[in-house]
Amino acid sequence: MAAFDPWDPAFLADPYPAYAELRAQGRVHYFEPTDQWLVPHHADVSALLRDRRLGRTYQHRFTHEEFGRTAPPPEHEPFHTLNDHGMLDLEPPDHTRIRRLVSKAFTPRTVERLKPYVRGLADELASALVAAGGGDLLKDVAEPLPVAVIAEMLGIPESDRAPLRPWSAEICGMYELNPSEETAAKAVRASVEFSDYLRELIAARREEPGEDLISGLIAAHDEGDRLTEQEMISTAVLLLNAGHEATVNATVNGWYALFRDEAQLSALRADHSLVPAAVEELMRYDTPLQLFERWVLDEIEIAGTTIPRGAEVALLFGSANHDPTVFKNPDRLDLTRPDNPHISFSAGIHYCIGAPLARIELAASMTALLEKAPALRLAQEPQRKPNFVIRGLEGLSVAV
Repeated sequence: MAAFDPWDPAFLADPYPAYAELRAQGRVHYFEPTDQWLVPHHADVSALLRDRRLGRTYQHRFTHEEFGRTAPPPEHEPFHTLNDHGMLDLEPPDHTRIRRLVSKAFTPRTVERLKPYVRGLADELASALVAAGGGDLLKDVAEPLPVAVIAEMLGIPESDRAPLRPWSAEICGMYELNPSEETAAKAVRASVEFSDYLRELIAARREEPGEDLISGLIAAHDEGDRLTEQEMISTAVLLLNAGHEATVNATVNGWYALFRDEAQLSALRADHSLVPAAVEELMRYDTPLQLFERWVLDEIEIAGTTIPRGAEVALLFGSANHDPTVFKNPDRLDLTRPDNPHISFSAGIHYCIGAPLARIELAASMTALLEKAPALRLAQEPQRKPNFVIRGLEGLSVAV
C-alpha cells in the first residue's frame, strides 16, 4: 500500500504504477488516511457504479448519527446546501425527478444543434492562439470553450462569465481527499457568491424568460414538475462545474500525453478521422476524474471482504481505465484502440448527462488545433496541479 499516496508529488505525477500494485495486491483495500475502501479493478468499479446498495448520499435513508457519521461543521453549510441539492449527490426519487427535467436540454438532437456553435468557437480560439504565436493552451483554448458553451446553455450573459471558472475551481476543491480548512473556506465563499448570483438570474428569467435552460427549468416548475429554487441553483452550478471541469482537464492532459508520444501525434496529424477515437483513448489514458466516492447503504462483500453499512468506497477510475484484463497494453497510448470501454464518464444512474456534449467539445477543439496549428508543440514542461481526484495541469505552454 506504500505506493498509493495521493499527497505525494511523485504519485501525482504518475499514479498508474501505484494502481498496478493495488490491482496486483487484491480487489479491495482499506485506506486509513481517508477512512475509505479503495476499489482498483475495472469489473468491480463498473459493477459498484450500478449497485443500488451504494449511494452518493445516505441522507435520504439515515441521519448522520444513524449512519455513524459526523455532520459537517456549521460554517461549511453553504457549500453543503449547494452541493447536496444537485442531482450528482441525490438518489431516487429526487435524482430521477431532476435528471428527467435536465435531460431535455441534453437530448441527442439538442446537443447536435450545438455543434456549429461549438465548432465555430473552437476555430476562433485556435486561430487566436496561432495569431499570438502560441500561449497557454489551458487558458486560451481548453477553459474558454466549455465555459462559454455551458454558460450559453444556462443563459448566463457574456458580461457575467468572468467569475464562473474561479467559483467552480474553488467549489471543486472540496472534492479532494481531506480538504484543508482554507480550501473549505474558499469553497464556502464561492458557494455563497455563485448562489446569490444565480438567485438574481432566476428572478430575472421569471420576469423575462429566454430560450435557455434556466428559463426551461422555471417553466417546468410552473407546469407542475416541482423544482425548488435551491434545486435550480444547485443544478445550474453542477452543470457548470461538471460541464467544463472534466473537459478542460481532458484537453490539457490529452495534449500533454500527445506531445510525449511523437508517433501517436504524427498519426493524428496525418489522419484527422482518428479524432473521435483519440478523444476516447486520451480520456482513458490520463483520466480527468481519478476517483468517485460512494456510501455503503447496505453491507456489501468484495472478494470475501465485508464492507459494512456506513463505510465509504473510493472507486478508482484511473486504475480501472488501466486494468490489463480489459485493455490490452493499458499503459500504451493507442489512438486506434478498437475496444475502449473506459469509465471516465461514470456509469449507472449517475452516468454523465453531458457526455455527448463533452465529446463534441473535445473533438472540436482537437480538430481546430490540428487544422490551424499543425506544428503545435510543447514550449515548456508543465506543472501538475497538486490535486488527486480532479487531475489536471496548472497550464500548458505551447508554440505554433
